[in-house]
Amino acid sequence: MLNSIGRQVPEHIPGYRVVKPYLGAYGAPDGQVQIRRTVSGPKPEASKLLPDVAAAIDACGLKDGDTISFHHHLRNGDHVMNRVLAEIARRGLRDIRVAASSFFPVHAPIIEHIASGVVGGLSATYISGPLGEALVRGALREPVIMMTHGGRARAIESGDITVDVAFIAAPAADASGNLNGVQGPSACGTLGYGMVDARFARRVVAITDHLVPYPASPADITQDLVDFVVRVDRIGDPQGIASGTTRATQDPVGLAIAHRTAQVVAASGLLKEGFSFQTGAGGISLAVADELRQIMVERGIRGSFASGGITGYLVDMFEAGLFRSLFDVQCFDLKAVDSYRRNVDHQCMSASLYANPHTCGPVVNNLDVVILGAAEVDRDFHVNVTTGTDGVILGGSGGHADTAAGAKLAIVTTKLKGGGFAKVVDQVTTVTTPGETVDVLVTEAGVAVNPLRGELRERLIGHGVEVLEIDALIAAARAEAGLRRPPPQTDRVAAVVEYRDGSVIDVVRTLA
Repeated sequence: MLNSIGRQVPEHIPGYRVVKPYLGAYGAPDGQVQIRRTVSGPKPEASKLLPDVAAAIDACGLKDGDTISFHHHLRNGDHVMNRVLAEIARRGLRDIRVAASSFFPVHAPIIEHIASGVVGGLSATYISGPLGEALVRGALREPVIMMTHGGRARAIESGDITVDVAFIAAPAADASGNLNGVQGPSACGTLGYGMVDARFARRVVAITDHLVPYPASPADITQDLVDFVVRVDRIGDPQGIASGTTRATQDPVGLAIAHRTAQVVAASGLLKEGFSFQTGAGGISLAVADELRQIMVERGIRGSFASGGITGYLVDMFEAGLFRSLFDVQCFDLKAVDSYRRNVDHQCMSASLYANPHTCGPVVNNLDVVILGAAEVDRDFHVNVTTGTDGVILGGSGGHADTAAGAKLAIVTTKLKGGGFAKVVDQVTTVTTPGETVDVLVTEAGVAVNPLRGELRERLIGHGVEVLEIDALIAAARAEAGLRRPPPQTDRVAAVVEYRDGSVIDVVRTLA
């Protein structure tokens, strides 16, 4: 069947729940239903401390077919997921569902657990590394579910995903289960993604390499949500937090895009006192932040908040007084970790507070401007950050679709080509973020404004911004790069791409 943006999605997908086709970014979503944990409180003298991961698995009563969850604040430095899955394999458990907030290259051992039958299902907001290719090669018998950050929080809170045991990587913990991410050798900053898991999982196990005297302070996750605590030698390598670039680009093409993007923001009318802002950790996005910093200083503007995954660039702007506060769901580098440790106005937010569309109001709804990247953008302003031109899973939405839907101005920046192929195309390989939520595309060849934003287009032109039609950018990309040839695919679905409300916006099929 066709969803509302014309993508073909199967009426029935083996291994997936009932298919709800995407009906629009602001359609009629089901109301949020909050589930409750059933807990049996420990006696006052009972200890939550267990000797090892094996004991925790036994104490939780984990069984074949259960769902376990992990958060990704240690990113490519995480050791917890691999340790837990290795112990599950040793205990002979089968068909375990892994509901991770993200998978990174360090998690490649999960491929062996899939092959052996230990792992039978996956869901995530982002997948990078060997696992992405294994999935489109048909490694998993049922499709992986690709969500947004807000969509994952919604799914866990509503019971679309029922987590039997949440394993929380805790850089610091006390024996009662108060946890934070700012102390210890594996400090990672905020624990925003793990908060939802801890609140709604049937059982919660904190795994730490830094046990502190009671009470741990501060505490992002508190003892009333934690069943057991396990101390191990190491939960991860904090140097792996800064996976990928966290520096502004020095590439002349990227700098030109950043400069043009800052011009768009300045001309939009949103860059004024109380301005709110989010950008990612890519090189061009950080260069945009640097450009905006200069404009804000020149104009004497103080913003209300910056949000998202926080980088050192945003910390510098905050500490220079350009923003009153930071809303942080994860720290992208160690400078952000240090800021969260020191600054009271550098606030932690859960993934639900950040972006869950079925709450009384996520932070993304308060954003003025968000700067987003793209693997591909097409004529309808649909954006792909899920697959490469080869059909292999290379990422996922994360907060991309959430922030585009919430912000007053969603700007996508990209070079015209990458890897020898055009990035501005007739039709993207996979739709991650629908074009109706994207306002502006900025490339080195110029700026295009979504036809749905006629008033914005006229405003930009009136402020001296040269605006082109999207077809002109597609033609420019074609002139510089080779045409993409769709990879041969089968009818089998390797991944279901969900929009933030749980509807199916696209699917990724296995490669032939």
